[in-house]
Amino acid sequence: MKTYEYDAIIVGTGPGGATVARELSKKKKKVLMLERGSDAAIKGTYLQAASMFMPGKGTLFTYGGLAMVRGITMGGSSIFYYATAFPPPVAMLKKYGIDITKEIEECRKELPIAPLKDELIGPMAKRIMQSARELGYQWDKLPKFVFQDKCRANCDKCNLGCPYGAKFNARMWAEDAAKMGAELIVNAKVEKVLFDGRRAIGVEYTKGHKKEKVYGNDIIIAAGGIGSPIILRNSGIKGAGFDYFFDPLICVMGTVKDIKGGREFPMATGHQFVEDGYVMTDMTVPKLLYQAFSAEVLRFDRLCSHSHTLQIMIKEKDSLGGYLTDKEGVRKRLAFDDRKKLMHGYERAKNILKNAGAKHIFKTWYVAAHPGGTVKIGHLLDKNLQTEKEHLYVCDCSVIPEAWGLPPALTLYSLGKRLAKHLAKSK
Repeated sequence: MKTYEYDAIIVGTGPGGATVARELSKKKKKVLMLERGSDAAIKGTYLQAASMFMPGKGTLFTYGGLAMVRGITMGGSSIFYYATAFPPPVAMLKKYGIDITKEIEECRKELPIAPLKDELIGPMAKRIMQSARELGYQWDKLPKFVFQDKCRANCDKCNLGCPYGAKFNARMWAEDAAKMGAELIVNAKVEKVLFDGRRAIGVEYTKGHKKEKVYGNDIIIAAGGIGSPIILRNSGIKGAGFDYFFDPLICVMGTVKDIKGGREFPMATGHQFVEDGYVMTDMTVPKLLYQAFSAEVLRFDRLCSHSHTLQIMIKEKDSLGGYLTDKEGVRKRLAFDDRKKLMHGYERAKNILKNAGAKHIFKTWYVAAHPGGTVKIGHLLDKNLQTEKEHLYVCDCSVIPEAWGLPPALTLYSLGKRLAKHLAKSK
């Protein structure tokens, strides 16, 4: 029997990959984690965030100037996410033979999931919630992945990467795996999977200008909704990277005179309008990002109004479509119905802001997050997240089989636990 250097090679340390690495390391499996980004300490600075979201790498553009963002760093996009623990799509996944009910409960016991305490919710989020409730909306606090004893009020570091360890992120579980014996190689870009017939046996990656090959019993690709399909396509699985979702969003801004803030935890409160196909939340962003949003739509008159501006995000469940190029180019247009849903949310957000006393209301240009559905369960993956190739698995947002429209973190942590159980059992 062929012997392998590792029991599992995991490509990517976002929520899916980090969870698989941690769970397998608990069981004393020999694990290698390969991460394209850096493991530099998170400082919560604009400069560090900008380096991770460089155009062509962390920020990709599609038709009409729509920017799609992803985090290229250890921990993936969870370093910059707003740590909102939306419930996983249990019913959707059950249609494909996947039940993660037990794993969700395990995550809820292990992770710091709870709405923020009142003292951690900023005045802008409170004003928006009050206004929305006055208009009859069931606008509530949202569950967050936060160690609230470490979280600070009047802080805007969430967008830039929390340097205080308050916001739980996937890097923490990758670090747990490393403490339990898993190996980690950073700045390693995986190019393709290696095969022996129909069986995956390793990966080829580039670090610096040097190509390396490593071999393992199981190969888990968890490089994200963009990275994973390109690796698979380079490995001969040509159906990856088509008909995907990327959760487009806009923000609606309005100025009030009686609040001076602008530094608070985003997405602290909100409501999912299921029947309308979108979710709405408060979303106070740092000053420079606010100014970039304002300048992009030529609202130069609002550049100095950040500390007085209420901000509401509308994120919609977009229709599947588009394709990725072999060089990670994002090619997708917003469908008419998708724009229509966002404009419906815009009108609703305007009413909430007007009721809150806001003036000078405007909307930002389109942004997208959470690309997924590029390596779908039921199409390229079976119910164990295995591809058509033996011992080759995928575990990240790319596996979600249908458009969903919500932050996927809790779903991915739960899928990672389920996959780790399957891998440990199949040995």
